[in-house]
Amino acid sequence: MDASIIQTIAVYALPVLFAITLHEAAHGYVARRFGDDTAYLMGRVTLNPAKHIDPMGTIVVPLLILLSSAAVGAGPMLFGWAKPVPVNFGRLNRPKKDIRYVAFAGPAANFIMAFMWAAFLKLLLMVQFTEPFFFEMAKAGIVVNLVLAALNLLPILPLDGGRILFSFLPSSAAYRFGQTERYGMIILIALLMLNVLPVFIQPIVSFTMDILSLIFNFY
Repeated sequence: MDASIIQTIAVYALPVLFAITLHEAAHGYVARRFGDDTAYLMGRVTLNPAKHIDPMGTIVVPLLILLSSAAVGAGPMLFGWAKPVPVNFGRLNRPKKDIRYVAFAGPAANFIMAFMWAAFLKLLLMVQFTEPFFFEMAKAGIVVNLVLAALNLLPILPLDGGRILFSFLPSSAAYRFGQTERYGMIILIALLMLNVLPVFIQPIVSFTMDILSLIFNFY
């Protein structure tokens, strides 16, 4: 395996692992706060990534995407998923309203992690640390979390943004919108193949990156 690919895997491995798994853990934590302890009883409300890893989505798929992008000469790309945290929306205190908080918990966790990676990067700069590996890991952590948060905020079911939109719609409109969930992944794949996703994702990533730049003054 090419040395540059190995280095890229090493740089992205930890950020991607935590970005995906803690995103799911956040859903379970907030669901418990609003009345549904399903995930808690299954041991899924934990910061231990091992509890959330999906062998295919957390390891195999991200690795294959990375290797494929490197093989065609594209920039490093990584994407994947963890085991979905089980949420019984019917057990929430106010199901239709509380679903928005449970859904937003995942992207919120990613925004928080992006902030923490940015703080780590600033710390490295302040102490004049010279090892480039950790600088690249911190940068990867920022980007991976912002992209994952932005992607999940798209108003498409079953993404978190779709569930947030569902919670705000009147009951009749929410019911009709809920019927689109069966086509959600097809829509997402189509947007990906048509290269439309960056149109929606990039503004959120750029805006948040600007905020981090103002806070930490490193860009």
